[in-house]
Amino acid sequence: MRMLAIALIVLGVVALVYGGITYNAGDKTVLEVGDMKVTATEKKTIPLPPVLGAIALVGGIALLVTQRGRT
Repeated sequence: MRMLAIALIVLGVVALVYGGITYNAGDKTVLEVGDMKVTATEKKTIPLPPVLGAIALVGGIALLVTQRGRT
């Protein structure tokens, strides 16, 4: 349960600070002339709304607080 709380807190902070998760989708060929090939790394973003980030952050903190109260 503690790992879930920490994961929710991290997800909440990422959503609030960065607005989403960006990852590299791979290389894409942009131009190919003869033996010469020009490629570009394609980046994709999974947008995370700030409301989702706030809910995840508050939920993670609430889980941590309730876990400490039980032990």
